[in-house]
Amino acid sequence: MDLHQRGWLGWATLFAIALSVNSLSKHDMFDYGEQAGDQLLEQGTDQTQALILNQSMFFFDGAYDTVYINTNGFLAVEEPKVESEYLGKMPASFGMIAIFLGDLDNSDGVGKVYYRQDSRPSVLLRTIDHISQAFPQDDEIKPTHALIITWENVAAHGEHGRGDGLDRKRNTFQLVVASMASASYAILFYPREGLQYISTPVAGQSVPVQAGFSQGLVQAWFSWSSSQGPYYRIATDDEASVRQLSEETNSGRRGVWVYEIGTSPFFSSITPGLVTNLSPEEGVAVGQVEPVSESPPRNNGEQQEIDFPPYEHEEEEETPEPELPPTVYPVQYQPRYPVVPESPQPRYPEPVQTSYPEPVQTSYPEPHLFFSSKIVFFLRMWFVFFSAVFAYSSETCASNRQKCSSFADCKDYTNGYCCHCRPGFYGNGKDCVAEGKPQRMNGKVSGRVFVGNSPSPLEFYNNDLHSYVVANDGRAYVAISTIPAGLGPSLQPLSSLGGVIGWAFALEQPGYENGFSIIGGVFSRQAEVTFLPGNERLTIKQEFKGVDEHDHLVVSTELEGRLPEVPHGSTVQIDPYKELYQYGSNRITSSSNRDYTVSLLDGSVQTKTYQWRQTITYQSCPNDEAVRAVQPTQQLSVDQIFVMYDSGNQLIRYAMSNKIGSIHGDTSQHNQNPCFTGRHGCDTNAACRPGEGVQFTCECSTGFTGDGRQCYDIDECRETPEICGSHAVCNNQPGTFRCECVDGFQFASNGKTCVEVDRPIDHCQRGTNNCDIPERARCSYTGASAYICSCLSGFVGDGHTCQDIDECEQGRCHQDAVCYNAQGSFTCQCRPGFHGDGFRCAPGSPELEKTQCERDRESIQVSSDTGSFTFFRPRPAVSQYVPTCDQHGAYEPTQCHGSIGQCWCVDGNGQEVPNTRTGPGQRPLLIPPPIGPTTRPDVSPVAPGTHLLFAQSGKIEHIPLDGYSMNKGEAKALLHLPDRVVIAVAYDCVEKMVYWTDITGPSISKASLEGGDIISLVTTDLESPEGLAIDYLARLMFWTDSMKDRIEVAKLDGSQRRVLFDTDLVNPRPIVADPSYGRLYWADWNRDGPKIEMSNMDGTDRTVLVKDDLGLPNGLTYDPESQQLCWADAGTRKVQCMDPNGRNRRTIVEGIQYPFAIVSHGRNLYYTDWRREAVVAVDRTTDRETDEFLPQKRSRVYGIATTPTQCPQGKPPHTSSLSQ
Repeated sequence: MDLHQRGWLGWATLFAIALSVNSLSKHDMFDYGEQAGDQLLEQGTDQTQALILNQSMFFFDGAYDTVYINTNGFLAVEEPKVESEYLGKMPASFGMIAIFLGDLDNSDGVGKVYYRQDSRPSVLLRTIDHISQAFPQDDEIKPTHALIITWENVAAHGEHGRGDGLDRKRNTFQLVVASMASASYAILFYPREGLQYISTPVAGQSVPVQAGFSQGLVQAWFSWSSSQGPYYRIATDDEASVRQLSEETNSGRRGVWVYEIGTSPFFSSITPGLVTNLSPEEGVAVGQVEPVSESPPRNNGEQQEIDFPPYEHEEEEETPEPELPPTVYPVQYQPRYPVVPESPQPRYPEPVQTSYPEPVQTSYPEPHLFFSSKIVFFLRMWFVFFSAVFAYSSETCASNRQKCSSFADCKDYTNGYCCHCRPGFYGNGKDCVAEGKPQRMNGKVSGRVFVGNSPSPLEFYNNDLHSYVVANDGRAYVAISTIPAGLGPSLQPLSSLGGVIGWAFALEQPGYENGFSIIGGVFSRQAEVTFLPGNERLTIKQEFKGVDEHDHLVVSTELEGRLPEVPHGSTVQIDPYKELYQYGSNRITSSSNRDYTVSLLDGSVQTKTYQWRQTITYQSCPNDEAVRAVQPTQQLSVDQIFVMYDSGNQLIRYAMSNKIGSIHGDTSQHNQNPCFTGRHGCDTNAACRPGEGVQFTCECSTGFTGDGRQCYDIDECRETPEICGSHAVCNNQPGTFRCECVDGFQFASNGKTCVEVDRPIDHCQRGTNNCDIPERARCSYTGASAYICSCLSGFVGDGHTCQDIDECEQGRCHQDAVCYNAQGSFTCQCRPGFHGDGFRCAPGSPELEKTQCERDRESIQVSSDTGSFTFFRPRPAVSQYVPTCDQHGAYEPTQCHGSIGQCWCVDGNGQEVPNTRTGPGQRPLLIPPPIGPTTRPDVSPVAPGTHLLFAQSGKIEHIPLDGYSMNKGEAKALLHLPDRVVIAVAYDCVEKMVYWTDITGPSISKASLEGGDIISLVTTDLESPEGLAIDYLARLMFWTDSMKDRIEVAKLDGSQRRVLFDTDLVNPRPIVADPSYGRLYWADWNRDGPKIEMSNMDGTDRTVLVKDDLGLPNGLTYDPESQQLCWADAGTRKVQCMDPNGRNRRTIVEGIQYPFAIVSHGRNLYYTDWRREAVVAVDRTTDRETDEFLPQKRSRVYGIATTPTQCPQGKPPHTSSLSQ
């Protein structure tokens, strides 16, 4: 090859590089096709498919649950008209997104229209990337749903080639609609090689395609007619503007256009992306010269083609999705564990400073310079291309430290940086967790599963998944909620559905590492399950999104396929198994055979098998020059497997023990160390440190303190009060803490500083308006920060200045009356010798007119007169009620009937106010009780943080907690409940609702923590409901009735009520639930035989835990963090605790007076005391009382509960029925 040829080859290479950098390719669009899970639109022209959305789409000012996909390059929000009514006649009469609107055709089988709905994290992250680049100032982009529609190789209708269709010009383009709770965005993709024509024949003429957003016809205000709504045009009727769809942008990426298309509750207009210049890696660098070809002439009746210069087509290969920067959520900041070496001020990574390129100034060359300018263009692109390649090498910790975990150090290498977890933590550096600390996983499960030979699938969406693993012994627990009875039994064999957390945090053998230690918390998992002998197949897809602000691993799961049927009521036993994990570059594979046994209701047993194959993909740090050695093959050993489907609560539960180690097993003496077998006595919040032989020590995890056998949470909020900064509240959590901005403030973009919320101001309520004084003018708030001033009746003016109207000058009174003017009013009084109201006066003396009350009273008295003794004063019959009137003749607010001994309240007309009648010896309040909970103005809404709720007769109060200290100065009433005796109080952490029992109704009710109407849940077949417990996971409530001597359960709305126990109960009162483990605990203060009992939530396995040394066990609480069941006994005058299995019972405090109820929060217990009429705090770590709160109104205090800022994730005990 000579120099000349080599030169042209070099230019050709540069040309290909330049075009590949500058142009959007089909491969840059979102994945599509049948392999991506897409559905196909029916072939033809003007074909329409209605699609019901999983989440509403906002378009202009409307929200739509159904959309219509059409061959002709558009998405409609209502059923489209025939194409003759809109092709070439835009805007249309119906709402549509026109991405490439023309007369299109895919009837030849080559062109296809694909569509799907997608909520996978990888897809949503890509939408966030595009939207955030188009709207760089918007940091609240959090889509939860995507609709992806792809028109591939569609031709123009009416244009024919040689017959086989291969020579027809074809276009490919894509629309992605990303929606979140209050807005929707449209992302439009126009790949350069995908646009081969820009017009289609319409009515015999070639008409350019159209792109834009049309609202369609809208109802006119104050009339029955309709008018054309707004039409936002992306391309005009000029062909040149259509060509620019693949050449320009508003999102910083050539051929990609982003628009905000709808918002709720307020909508102003379609908003285009703000970045119209191309970033250097996407387009022309600043100062570049780019050639522009002339527009081809327009030919009537012919479809037009964009005349692009020839270029080399890219190879068809799958390109991985780019690694996206971590999403910053500026609503909360959680520095999981403070590092305070010298100063209490925490250290935070510097915020990311994002820069955006300046607008490109493009100059166009003269025609005779075209070739030379092209050379300049190639040279510049060569420089830009290789600058982009070598830019990765320049990434250093200085600008990327914030991408590492707050528990990791950043280290620079030759080719970039890597993150490494600090001592005491493990992970991949971007996700690090404390050694020995229990780990939790939360997520959602969706699926479309066929069971047995059923022709119809069972579909479910966003079911809750909760998992928990005791890291220092490898025991994992999984629960999935709302699984229908037709599917639940058949899911029992799939223990690995959530058991991936077992591999991630498996107990490590010497020289081996669990999954999280190697790859962290961001990875994808796909498993293929084949059941034998029926050959049923199921696919499991899981996306792990890392550790969230609560220190929980987050996962989304999708199931699709068929399961062999396990009959209802059958139980499943899974044999222990071993699984080999093969570790490669960013890829892990494993396979195993699982044997399981199905025990049927008729006593027969079936033994079955399934094959399990899975692939885990992740992204490791490529820059570490000294990558730690990972064993290429490791063996996961799984035993002590337990599975159960709870049909009553629609919950499926799994439990298993997991170890990761050598493929040759754990036969060495070294591996018998208790740290490697899990048979140690370390606290669940401690790491086991192996020593020589079988020696070991226990060390509390970071964030906890103690001797390792018992570990207690460190209260960072108390020990470092200023750790969260100004305008923030610190909430302590197990092993960590969390900062929340106070009301009126929110986190800035750095995620840690609380700044004042720029919210609308109600100047009327605040008193900062310029209206006249309230005695003369009214201020009316109209939204935003606007208001209107208007004069009151009796005054005149503009509202800012109001003057009194002298009504006396207007002759408003009678001619025989005197008028007296006053500010804003007047009075009329008849002259002497006249009587009347001043507006009407008549001569003579006034005769007093009786009031309604006096007339009612007189009528009853007269009707009771027999006529024989008229000289006596009339008296009513003994059984009759006579109203009482005050000195002015009005009804007394309180009326009583002495014969029956009842009193009630009446309104101004003497009508009884409902629900105010009381029994003998009691009088109702003069003020009628509220319909809903009346919250004091300075109480609603309740400020962020954890609070204590406690009941007194007639109300529920709350005390804010500052760490573990009661903030007594801020204690206030939450709900006023006149004439009610509230006994038990409970709290639902999911919906933030307060529940209580009332023995005067009797009833069980609820109300929002922030106020609102009282909702009665259970009002019948109750006598004395005294205990109440909430299962936030299964959405159930349990209560005790000490008069009916039974324990009942119902849904949280009061439905599906049933009796759990009605035997061997005398005086059941306190009851508590452990949702994560599905257990109930209650106490019976039967004086002849007090006891504390336990059962499963479905009523099985009822067991007496404590029956000795009990007196009156009034209060009971369970702390899932410390696995302690504690009670307060008014008979023995003690507070005692033990583990849920009835062991390790110990006395916390004794000599107390008369406790009624008790609740746990962290290391503290809080109980109510009848004799002290107080709420008392007890520190379990020091076994002493630390504080008490005396309510302003001194009376008996009853039930008590806490309002945690997040739902607790309890941990099951080491030894239980699940582990046997």
